[in-house]
Order: sequence, then C-alpha cells, then structure tokens
Amino acid sequence: MGFIAHVKEEFAVIKERDPAIKSPWEVLLYPSFRVMLKYRKAHKQYLRGHYFRARWISQRAARKTGIEIHPGATIGKGLFIDHGAGVIIGETAVIGDNVTLYQGVTLGGTGKETGKRHPTLEDNVMVSAGAKIIGSFTIGENSKIGAGSVVLEAVPPNCTVVGVPGRVVKRENVRVPRETMDQCHLPDPVLDDIRVLQCENTELINRVLELEKRLKDIEKNSAAE
Repeated sequence: MGFIAHVKEEFAVIKERDPAIKSPWEVLLYPSFRVMLKYRKAHKQYLRGHYFRARWISQRAARKTGIEIHPGATIGKGLFIDHGAGVIIGETAVIGDNVTLYQGVTLGGTGKETGKRHPTLEDNVMVSAGAKIIGSFTIGENSKIGAGSVVLEAVPPNCTVVGVPGRVVKRENVRVPRETMDQCHLPDPVLDDIRVLQCENTELINRVLELEKRLKDIEKNSAAE
C-alpha cells in the first residue's frame, strides 16, 4: 500500500470512530494519524534491516505524539489510537484489522522471554484506557479489555475482560459488532457477585432481627403467665 493509500485509510478510520471530529482537516492534528504514518515508514525500514533508521523514525514520532510503536510490530488495517498519550506497542506485538486502543494502553512483554514476547490482538479488539496486556498470547477477535485491566493470559474470541488480574466474561461466542465497542459499559462479574451477597446478607439480618423480636415476645408472654 502506497503513502496516499495509507493517508486515505487513516482519514477514514478516524472519521468513522471518533464522534468528536467536526471537520476532515482535524484528522491531520490527531496523534494517531501522525504516528501511524511514521510507523508505516519505520516498519518498511525495519523489514529491510535498517534498524537504526527505523528506530530513529519511531522515536521521533514517540516524542511528538506520546505514542511509542516499535517499528518491528506488525499492525493491520484500521488501527485507531484514541487520544494516544502513553500508548506503548512492543516489538513482537501483532495487531489485526480494525483494532481500537485508548490512552495509556501497553502491549508489553514480561522481560524474561526471547522471540515472540508481546501479545497478539486479533481483528476488532478494543482495549480501553490504561489497560495492560503483558506477555506472548492472543486476545481473540471481537473482544473488549476494560479500563485499567491487567491481562496476563489468553482471551477467547467474543469476550470481555475486566479487573486486575483480568477476568474473562464470555459472551456465548456471539460476535460483538464494532458499533458496540463501548469502553465504559462493561460487565464486572465480581461486582455482581458482591451485590448478590450484599442482598442475601441484608435479607439474613432482617430474618435474624425478626426471629429475635418473636423470641422476645414469647419470653414476655411466658413471664406474664
């Protein structure tokens, strides 16, 4: 894909996924737009074995945008990095098509591995603000990673992950449409369990109080007789 094609692709991606955009020219100001064009250039240099030149391009882009993408990473079509500050994508990370990342996301390695040491994100994955995905494993297609989650193991397709460490909530293998990629309204099964326990505890307390009242009434009636 040539430079003009990449520019057109980035325009289309940002206009599609950011409702805040009012004018097509605003796309030129987006860190995601600027860093992805630099990444494509750096990645070509990396594949040709020009590692220093590739890192020089990527580091300059990181300083200007706050988004650090290693030129060795493999990124498909339609990646959108919303806001972008603090996003880190490691050397052996693989990102599929139409993936969305929010600010503060890390696709990192454990620091103990060689070879493939960063995660793979399949198509249509959404990673919410501040989430960390650490290690060499796969996040299945159409999955969502909740804000602030720390994911340390593979995630099946069509799932939602929340919490630290990340907990998987299956969606019965139903494909999640991209228009539902909402990073705020995600299920939290642990919180749901806590709420159930709170209700049961309240009900138990009320029953104990009722039994104590009945016992006092019985004792009072017995004393009167």
